[in-house]
Amino acid sequence: MIYICIPVHEEASTVGVLLWKIRKVMGEFGRDYKIVVHDDASGDDTVQVLERYRRSLPLTVLRSKERLGHGRSVERLLRHVAEVAPYPKRDSAVVIQGDFTENPEDMVSLIKVLEGGADIVAGHEDGSALDAPDGVRWTRRFAGVFLRGLLRKSPVSDPFAGMRAYRVIVLRKAYRDLAEDEFLVRSDGWAANVEMLRHLLPHARRVAEVPLTFRYDLRRRPSRFKAFQTCMSLARLRRSAWPETPSEAA
Repeated sequence: MIYICIPVHEEASTVGVLLWKIRKVMGEFGRDYKIVVHDDASGDDTVQVLERYRRSLPLTVLRSKERLGHGRSVERLLRHVAEVAPYPKRDSAVVIQGDFTENPEDMVSLIKVLEGGADIVAGHEDGSALDAPDGVRWTRRFAGVFLRGLLRKSPVSDPFAGMRAYRVIVLRKAYRDLAEDEFLVRSDGWAANVEMLRHLLPHARRVAEVPLTFRYDLRRRPSRFKAFQTCMSLARLRRSAWPETPSEAA
């Protein structure tokens, strides 16, 4: 089973279209799947949109009354999958954003590499996102220089990207000794993606990556990306040590 995990916060204008696109992609791919959405205290019509789609899609909706932020929203999703997946060595979780910046068709590439034997498959920007906001482009460039020592130890070329596929056994091992109210990740945004990768690596035998195409022009709301806060969060991770683990580029 493939669990498609979508963290959302006030994405009423895009989440419905995204769900139907996922249905089309997975229908053509021919794999069993379930969609799990975490609604992170949305104040718009996201709740109502999701409720309509629960009747026609294999959709589970998790909710938090108070805002958790991107990092912990993703964690709620992954922890849920780790608890409910019946075949952890075979089942997988794929994380995709709810604002359409990531292409649902890229999920197929990640899943195929995971089915080929990888335990974690990370996406990396393929360089085609020319419409990215200035803050995103400059922060990526700055972080690549500022965190060069840290990133050189990373098993993937782009630890900032949030679209990833995980074998469920990796998630289950990571959460095995963690209390119910504890979180692995303390950061948010890009820093949370870096931190999550670092925590899960000790439980993965093989790590791979595939190129992704980002589409910032399809997002229907202003960007929530905050360059300064992102850089500060990444700076706090600068001294983090990457566990030693095999890696492989795909």
